[in-house]
Amino acid sequence: MIRLERVRKRFGAQEVLRGVSLSIRAGSTLVLLGPSGVGKSVLLKTVIGLLEPDEGQVWVGDVELTGAPERVTEAVRREMGYVFQYSALFDSLTVAENILLALDERRWRADSPATRARLEECLGWVNLGPEIASRYPEELSGGMQKRVAIARAIVAEQRYLLYDEPTAGLDPVNVENIAGLIRRLQGDRGVTSIVVTHDFELAKHVGDEVAILDDGRIVADVPATALEALNHPMVRAFRHWPERIDVAV
Repeated sequence: MIRLERVRKRFGAQEVLRGVSLSIRAGSTLVLLGPSGVGKSVLLKTVIGLLEPDEGQVWVGDVELTGAPERVTEAVRREMGYVFQYSALFDSLTVAENILLALDERRWRADSPATRARLEECLGWVNLGPEIASRYPEELSGGMQKRVAIARAIVAEQRYLLYDEPTAGLDPVNVENIAGLIRRLQGDRGVTSIVVTHDFELAKHVGDEVAILDDGRIVADVPATALEALNHPMVRAFRHWPERIDVAV
């Protein structure tokens, strides 16, 4: 479970989050839908602790992160994987090295058989073969880079996954691949996820719940099955996206 209560975040004179409250059930996926510049990524970074809220509370499980000791918050955040909008892979590192960065070196030796087996398992989860491990990000397509980023986010068996625009810049085939992967990770591994996007079709197909963020506030919070019928101007604006995603769950 992830819960936000009256979270506010300001940068100088600009208040980006204006009292946001949300609740994501354990094992479910919440899609945060909204146009660019309304605070979606700021909210995601506040959940994982890259940004501190000015007011309000952020709960992950039974831990209130904004008031907990550092050792407690660090333990919780190790259970969280983050998929950045543009993958954020290190160009100077191989695919294997990028993925294994997320492992705790105190428990996992980079050259151990267990670590190599874990690497191949995670590559398999995102439909990449072990031969990819020795390549560098510049040798991969955008869709493959995104899948490597997801493999890095799950390599330590993280219970919570946060996706920031996971299909940004991808063609329709790769959008469908990533959508299916998000659903499979939820269904097979029971992860709790937040997906930030402005893609209406993606929101319908990967979300259990959809929250719409506008001007720093949640203006709607509905089951994904009710999104199409929601009478809201932002929903009407998002329906322009032409491609259809068919995801087998």
